[in-house]
Amino acid sequence: MSRSPLASRYRTALVTGAGAGLGRAFAEMLRAEGVEVWGTSRRPESLPVSPKFHAVGFDLAGGDAAAEALVAQVECESGGIDLLVHNAGYGVFGGLLDQPLAVWRAQLDEMLGSSLALDRTVFAAMASRRRGCIVNVTSMAVEFPIPLLTGYNIAKAGLAALTESLMSEARAAGIAVIDFRPGDYRTGFNQTMFAAPQGSQSAAARRVAARLDATLAAAPLPARAAQDLRCALGRGRSGVVRSGSFFQTVLAPLGARLAPLALRRAAMARYFGAY
Repeated sequence: MSRSPLASRYRTALVTGAGAGLGRAFAEMLRAEGVEVWGTSRRPESLPVSPKFHAVGFDLAGGDAAAEALVAQVECESGGIDLLVHNAGYGVFGGLLDQPLAVWRAQLDEMLGSSLALDRTVFAAMASRRRGCIVNVTSMAVEFPIPLLTGYNIAKAGLAALTESLMSEARAAGIAVIDFRPGDYRTGFNQTMFAAPQGSQSAAARRVAARLDATLAAAPLPARAAQDLRCALGRGRSGVVRSGSFFQTVLAPLGARLAPLALRRAAMARYFGAY
């Protein structure tokens, strides 16, 4: 039996952070399924020129006004957003004291505050039509916080809580809400992280950075995450979806439920060389 394309369920999609990595893979998968995609990037010139793909400039740093303007534009051009895949975000590397407080505040404002504005605006539009799906791309860092990525861990955990909160409201409006939690994937995430100056990094920080580089270099390609998202969208149900290696998405969460919290913390610190 041939699979039914997602276009039978979702005619249009808005994908944030579509310039590279997971976001680009998500956008390409949706286009291949026949969905017309509006993809965003801070640098719209980096976006592909492809049929059924519309490049849009969008920066999380623009706050509420930018999020609301983006949704208004895509709603007008598309005739209504059926699917939101909110993937945009970034990492800031360093200890809590290695970065100015303003850097941590900016990351939380952009990755959590702007996400709230985006979800709220899209939810209002979808609720008026009583259909649609919102996918917030969080991270396995929600369950296993990564050393020296404090702002990223907080923002993704907050986004997961926002997604869970929205699920209960969305059910009555006929909208599906998915918390999509990718593990490690071979993207440019580590190369584009905003890092503290080398001179201010401790030996432990250098070990953690080296471990992150090695782990991501050996990780699956983003196309695997796109296929996991495709399966989740095909089911059309709200919930949490983990994506990545069998160890990260099955064994590690199982072990975390069975092992004491102190043991889990020690194992994470040892794995990343944080001690």
